[in-house]
Order: sequence, then structure tokens, then C-alpha cells
Amino acid sequence: MKAVILLSGGLDSSTVIYQAKADGCECYAISFDYQQRHQRELQSAMLVAKSVGVVQHQIVNFDLRLWGGSALTDNAIALPQARSFDEMSENIPVTYVPARNTIFLSFALGYAETIGAQRVYIGVNALDYSGYPDCRPDYIQAMQEVFRLGTKQGREGQPIKIIAPLIDLKKTEIIQLGNQLGVPWDLTWSCYAGGEKACGVCDSCRLRLAAFSELGREDPVEYMH
Repeated sequence: MKAVILLSGGLDSSTVIYQAKADGCECYAISFDYQQRHQRELQSAMLVAKSVGVVQHQIVNFDLRLWGGSALTDNAIALPQARSFDEMSENIPVTYVPARNTIFLSFALGYAETIGAQRVYIGVNALDYSGYPDCRPDYIQAMQEVFRLGTKQGREGQPIKIIAPLIDLKKTEIIQLGNQLGVPWDLTWSCYAGGEKACGVCDSCRLRLAAFSELGREDPVEYMH
């Protein structure tokens, strides 16, 4: 069974690609250089893809800085730092990139149908404090219908399935799953700040560090703070 896996190089997507491998899939990874602030994640995506033994790894280039609208694509928007978990959960944060997962899934769908894949894996998580609108179950269900209606494969009764194995898991549970699957955490990257070392204070770093700490484990990634 062929599967396309959206791979950012982060903790979640790295767990997902190892899950796809464990599910018996031939893994085709797709990553995106959209001129994000944290392009450092692409190095991790390449290392993780190599470590799991993908058949192919595509890196798609486009520039979402043309529109901005997010702290990840517009340097004029400050990156939130040192926020409490309560603050993180209050509103959709400025790190939300408009329509990002819709764009990503569209590329993944085109790739998947071209190679005759049966599945697209994505590491969205609805329980994360970020509250991104395109990481929720109703969104994934809607995109599944797009996959069915918008492709030759779907119209012929063999729609490509969206697999979101982490959608109902806490961050600690994702790490526990990754431990079972043998995910090399030292190769992964979650920081939004864009430095060569993880900042330790952005929302993504704080959620990751808190989960490792709750499990009594040390995060092997090097941090500035």
C-alpha cells in the first residue's frame, strides 16, 4: 500500500511517518518550503525521511510571504513567547498560517493520485493548545469529501483516505507512541523561531518541553534557554 505523508520534521509528523511505516505502507514523504520563519525544520524533515526509509521525498517550494498574515510568514508579526498554556488556548494564535493545511493537503492529494497511493497521512492534533481551525476532526472530514469528489480515483469509487492518527492524542501520548515506534527525537524540530538552536520559549517549544518533562524524559534537542 502506498501512502503520502505530510512531513514537517516536527514531533507530530515524524511520529506519523513512523506510524505509516508500521502500518505496512510504502512511504512517500512530502514537505514544504513556503519561506516559513522556521525553515530549519526542513533539515529535520530530510533526516527523518532518510531514517524511516522513504521511497521518495518531495520538497515543494512556494512563497506564502506574498500574503503574510502569520507570525511564521511575516517578520512584522511578533512570535509569541513564554506564554502560559491558558494563554495559548484562549484564541487562534498568530502562528496560524491561513489555509496552510488545505494547501498542503491539495499538494499531497495531487502527489498521491499521480503515484496511485491509497492514503495520505497528516499529523494534525485537535487537543493541542494551538486550536488551529485546520487541525480539527470536522475539517479533516470535510477534506475527505473533497478527496472523494475532486479526484478521478474518488469518483471511480476508490477515494484516497486521509489518515490522522494523532488527532485525539495529547502531546504526551504522541511521544509515548513515538517511543514505541522508535522515532529518533534528536532528529526532529519543533521550534518556530528559526535559529540553529531551539528557542525554548515559543508556544511549540513550550508544549514539547512540557510533554517530555511530564513523562520524566529529557528532550534530546538542544535549546537556547
